[in-house]
Amino acid sequence: MNHSTVVQVENRSIDYVPEHERHARLGSQGPFWFLGNFHFFTISIGFVGPSIGLSAAWTMLAGALGIMFGTIFMAFHGSQGPHMGLPQMIQSRAQFGYRGVILALLATLFVFVGFNVVNVTLIMEGLNSVFGFDPKIVATAAVVTGALLSIYGHDLMHKVFSWTLMATLPLYAIVTVALIFSNSPVPAAPSAEPVLGFKGIAFLTQFAIAAGYNISYAPYVSDYSRYLPKHTCPKKLIANIFLGASLSGAWMIALGAWLAERLHASDALASLNQVGDMLFPGFGKLVVVVSMLGFLPIISLNTYSAMLTVLTGVDSFKRTQPTRRHRIMAIGAISIVLLACTLSIKGNAIALLHTFLLLLLYFLVPWTAVNLVDYFFVRKGRYAIPHFFTPRGIYGAWQMRGIAAYLIGFTAMIPFFYIVDPSGQQEIFVGYFARKLEGVDIAWLVGLVVAGAVYLLLALSLDLHAEEEVIRRIERDGFGERAS
Repeated sequence: MNHSTVVQVENRSIDYVPEHERHARLGSQGPFWFLGNFHFFTISIGFVGPSIGLSAAWTMLAGALGIMFGTIFMAFHGSQGPHMGLPQMIQSRAQFGYRGVILALLATLFVFVGFNVVNVTLIMEGLNSVFGFDPKIVATAAVVTGALLSIYGHDLMHKVFSWTLMATLPLYAIVTVALIFSNSPVPAAPSAEPVLGFKGIAFLTQFAIAAGYNISYAPYVSDYSRYLPKHTCPKKLIANIFLGASLSGAWMIALGAWLAERLHASDALASLNQVGDMLFPGFGKLVVVVSMLGFLPIISLNTYSAMLTVLTGVDSFKRTQPTRRHRIMAIGAISIVLLACTLSIKGNAIALLHTFLLLLLYFLVPWTAVNLVDYFFVRKGRYAIPHFFTPRGIYGAWQMRGIAAYLIGFTAMIPFFYIVDPSGQQEIFVGYFARKLEGVDIAWLVGLVVAGAVYLLLALSLDLHAEEEVIRRIERDGFGERAS
């Protein structure tokens, strides 16, 4: 990709980014991931606690702790980007194999597309309730905008994220201050609503949902840090990502919890409209419009990473050249599927959000454990990058160590699954141990420990000395240009 003042359509996709194209700045990562959580989707996560009986204060605490816990994982994944110059899922071929990575790809594609289904659903419901806009038109406009941004790719997305942060930050600050100091009467709670306070199960559920929300960013982060120079300090990068994502996440969840308790809100955009109008008539609609526009880059974020996932999957079975045309075709196909899924799904968006965030946590936890254990404890960042692009390399077509660790970790989680609707009245799936624990969901913790430990044990049989010889030979030959 040619770096200039004119933003061009990105050339790179699943291929290696050579050093001379590494033009990104470390300072952009904090604001980029700050905006990643700084929107009304994250506000909606703050609605979950009060919907199951947790007070705003306890929801804020559980949400903040969960967000920080989840951000640890995404931040460490982010440090892999500049070191390797590759998208996250290409890196996973080291643990799962050139073709075996399809297991991780299916899990992450579910996350990317699923997130966007919830994203567009929230936009549809919010703009319909505030302005009466036709949901189908809104959905189509949102999906098309996200597709166009993701087609242009890395550089334009970073620029748009900066612009939208400058637009949304002052408005959300005003709304937060207005809500804290507002003397407007609070509407009476419906008689059917639970009495809010501290409930252990609700606290742990809110923690798990918040943690899952930021763990879900783990497959994304290297996609947006791989254009950083290779010599970028890992500790500074981890700190930038952690502070950016955790501060905005905790703020938005706290705002959502307060809106839910004080205004009995169940729609983020409608509640922002209500708070804005407390200041002066019409300001609420301005907040809604800017919030919606500021959220569109998040749709492009998911579409872009879904494109990388799809191309990685196709390339794993049929060698493809990572051209612009392939990028555009993949983005078009993903956008059509996204729009079809969004328009076909019926039901309350918060209920959909609650269930989806738990499911994505279950699918992603074994993968993130395997990937991080391999990168930081087994291979310690030493990889033969050209071998990611051939099934005949040292990583092979199928790496049964990673596949077995993922499947064993996921299987170990099943008896601990606790999936119910937000009201807790209808069970979707409750595992044996989750029932014994009276609904306390520790499946994600079991998955992290089991998958990570199994992979670490299986990795003892790896011949790392032979791998190191291959890596040194590649480095002597100049792997960067060949990999690109």
